[in-house]
Amino acid sequence: MRLVFDRGTILFADLPPGFDPSRLRGVVWDPRVGRHRAPARLRGDIREWLTRQGVPFLDEVPSRPDDLGAWSAVPLRPYQDAALLSWTLGAARGVVVLPTGSGKTRLAIAAMARANRPAICLVPTRVLLHQWRAEIAKFYGGPVGCLGDGEHETRPLTVSTFESAYRRMAEIGNRFDLLVVDEVHHFGGGVRDEALEMCTAPSRLGLTATPPAPDAVTRLEGLVGPVVYQLAVGDLAGRWLASFDVVVLELRLDPEERRNYDDWMKSFTEMSIAQRCLNPWGTFADLVRAASKTEQGRRAVAGFRKARRLLGFTRAKAAAVRLLLSRHRDSRVLVFTADNETAYAIAREHLVMPITCDIGRKEREVALDRFRRGELRTLVSARVLNEGIDVPDADVAIVVGAALAEREHVQRVGRLLRPAEGKRAIIYELVTTDTSEVDKAHRRRKALGNGPSPLSH
Repeated sequence: MRLVFDRGTILFADLPPGFDPSRLRGVVWDPRVGRHRAPARLRGDIREWLTRQGVPFLDEVPSRPDDLGAWSAVPLRPYQDAALLSWTLGAARGVVVLPTGSGKTRLAIAAMARANRPAICLVPTRVLLHQWRAEIAKFYGGPVGCLGDGEHETRPLTVSTFESAYRRMAEIGNRFDLLVVDEVHHFGGGVRDEALEMCTAPSRLGLTATPPAPDAVTRLEGLVGPVVYQLAVGDLAGRWLASFDVVVLELRLDPEERRNYDDWMKSFTEMSIAQRCLNPWGTFADLVRAASKTEQGRRAVAGFRKARRLLGFTRAKAAAVRLLLSRHRDSRVLVFTADNETAYAIAREHLVMPITCDIGRKEREVALDRFRRGELRTLVSARVLNEGIDVPDADVAIVVGAALAEREHVQRVGRLLRPAEGKRAIIYELVTTDTSEVDKAHRRRKALGNGPSPLSH
């Protein structure tokens, strides 16, 4: 019997008489070709099962060269070394949860170097694509392939965007022994999961600053592995990460804003309570789908969106941003908003550089380089700065609004915690009292772990 790699799957060929591979979970009959087929990620399980069954087979799946070589030593901090050991003891499969700025990239590169086998690293953005290539080049002397941002070169060591991996893994999924997934929390509940399904790599390392969402845990365990090591911001702040203070500024809606907010939220709250009675375990998406069936429901959802947009940048928040930017005019400041509309409003009023999805890579790189050199003192962004972009000199953050709650907050705080001599970062949270922002802010601070207690003003 032969095992063959075919378009991101394992194909069973030349079966012995009477043998039925569909007894193994994940193996299905494909009537188009008249053979059994399984996702490529199950190659190790298939080999183990066939061996236990005493079925002789020829594995024609691999398409890989010898060891890579050309690695230099990759120094690790004690907690990075412990994380790598935990991953290794977990059969080289699993997710490592470490705060932003703690060196997850360095940890993954050490895993690549110690494995010294073909590896592919998946990253969510083009910015991270180039950052990873530059970091790998510090320790690896050979060529590094790149899939994404207009490049299409596959090498034994390759970095790819999620999108390019999804498009190409059916062709190249059998070329790697190690799969590294940066910002792995993006997987576990979407069509892009197929990129991990179509790869035969037995060793898999997921990296994230926040634990996977509960509804994605089981799926991620199958695709990458369980969480094998985890530390929070508070576990590393003060030694390996910069110390920081969280200052919560409690702001009020003015009378007009309060009337609008209460009116918009009233109908939505009533509808939400009614839907929860009908479907207690329904998601927010379920609620919106149910609401879309009636005119009253559609008005309620529209009111909720207006209320959320209002909270994103109230008049009190605009005044607070003015005061804080004036107070910290000599600091490196990152301003985080809930949406691009607010980011551009702040950029126009204060003549600061916005970093959004609309800003091209070259312009963004120039702006970030000027920020690092001190020529720009302030950047404002809705989402682009959340993941991976290196801004080590920032020491003040103003969180005007957030769209993704705890995970987003941990990533944003991490942008400030790159250590420097004598550095102590300040994070200002602008929270509107008597609104949904209060509970969200509490959950965000809890997600930081054993960090400092917030100072309310």
